Amino acid sequence: MIQVLIDTNVLLDYLSGREPFCQESARLLESVHQGTIKGFVSSLTFSNLYYILRKFHSHQHVISALDEIAEIISIIKVDEKVIKQALKSRLTDFEDAIQYQAALSRIGINMVITRNIKDYRHARIPVMTPETFLRTMDYSA
Repeated sequence: MIQVLIDTNVLLDYLSGREPFCQESARLLESVHQGTIKGFVSSLTFSNLYYILRKFHSHQHVISALDEIAEIISIIKVDEKVIKQALKSRLTDFEDAIQYQAALSRIGINMVITRNIKDYRHARIPVMTPETFLRTMDYSA
């Protein structure tokens, strides 16, 4: 089974209904929910999502949405090792470096799914947009 790290921006697209990206994000999460793929996020993702979404929605609304995500997706710890590796990473965006190192810390993750591919230029595992992933893996139906 394919195991993927889903970047914060993909979940933000889904939770905020950001067009035109939310459709692919919804299909990706549906594949996770159905067990077609195994989806992961770093623990950092939840605080990032809360911080952004809380600007537009109530605390309870955001917590409820995050709880739904936590039910279908696996969470990778961001620990001292992940942070130290991110600090030494060749990735120029620190938040993305943390996400990437979290993915590498979990054996079996095959790729990162993000809309921000340019920040993952030096990645050692494949990085795809949700649209490309769905098309490549034939999950777009």
